[in-house]
Amino acid sequence: MAIRLVDTQETFDALLSDISGAPLVALDTEAASFHRYHDRIYLIQLSTPSLTAVIDPLGVTDLSPIGALLADPDTEKVFHDADYDLRLFDRQFGFRAKRLFDTRIAAQFLSEPGIGLGALLEKYFGVTADKRFQRADWSARPLSAPMLEYAAGDTLNLCELRHILRQKLSDSGRISWVDEECTLLEGTRWTAPEADPELDYLRLKGAKALDRRSLALLRELHGWRAATAATLDRAEFRVLVNEVLLHLAQHPVTTIAELASVRGMGREILDRRGEEILAAIQRGQAVADADLPRLPRPARRMSDPALDLRLEALKKERNAAAARLDLAPGVLCPNGTLEAIARAEPENLGALEGVAGVRRWQLDVLGAGLLAAMHAVQPVEAGRLE
Repeated sequence: MAIRLVDTQETFDALLSDISGAPLVALDTEAASFHRYHDRIYLIQLSTPSLTAVIDPLGVTDLSPIGALLADPDTEKVFHDADYDLRLFDRQFGFRAKRLFDTRIAAQFLSEPGIGLGALLEKYFGVTADKRFQRADWSARPLSAPMLEYAAGDTLNLCELRHILRQKLSDSGRISWVDEECTLLEGTRWTAPEADPELDYLRLKGAKALDRRSLALLRELHGWRAATAATLDRAEFRVLVNEVLLHLAQHPVTTIAELASVRGMGREILDRRGEEILAAIQRGQAVADADLPRLPRPARRMSDPALDLRLEALKKERNAAAARLDLAPGVLCPNGTLEAIARAEPENLGALEGVAGVRRWQLDVLGAGLLAAMHAVQPVEAGRLE
């Protein structure tokens, strides 16, 4: 099948005409987070059973019809691991999706030995992806023919893979489970990271072993790198790698010559930003002793032996059911959901259904067993808490 490159509004409009009324469309996106600071969509791959196209958002002026396609309840949209794609569509364009099928979720519920798209394409179609382009810079233009072919491969067989997996799910009696999970994907939205961005520097490997002065230096250097990466729209490690930040935090320098001698210091960043790096080091050294950063204390978990017993009983029941069903325990019911159940202590299936994270299919498959396991736990006597 020929791959159609859609990089103008005219070719995009022609594509829309050709796929109008299609009941099934496979979609994927390519971002460039390995190369860019700002995450955005640089390619949209689209396939129907009869055509495959690669859409260049940098050349198409009006992508709103993609939003209309995603929201169209009459067209089923097939993704593999839709979560990230949907978040990007929401963040960048405000597009929301209806009527989805996720082949990764389907593969999980079929206990496929490999649930990645590459593993599934190899198993069912004998297709082996060219690994050269796994970290390609999709923001670069022009894109080579092999890169376009690689990108198109993500959707080329996705419609047929959907048919295969749906049939296997139907045969196994699990199609309603996957349909419910895919319906929940319709609520996927871009969400800002929960972590405090001012404490991002503490996530660097080795940061928590530093003394307080070195932490102050690392904080300033890390903040400078993030701001510079945002300005350049370049991935942070492409500005300066973590190892250099940590080295400078522990062994601060004061001159360009000393900075140039640091292993891993690139010539471009040294020439263009060397003085800025030295200024960041000076800011870290100027922090008063009383204001030096401290490592945040981890939140203390209050001991609740009764809760722990209920949770262990729920996990045991879940694990036994997962073994019977040949499902990964986390697919059958994640630990977070089990903990919510243990805290809520529902008395019956109706109450269990109201616990956050519990699916309807889980009630049918696992609900009675979870309730019985939890209610069989003997109350912890006061004397045993001491």
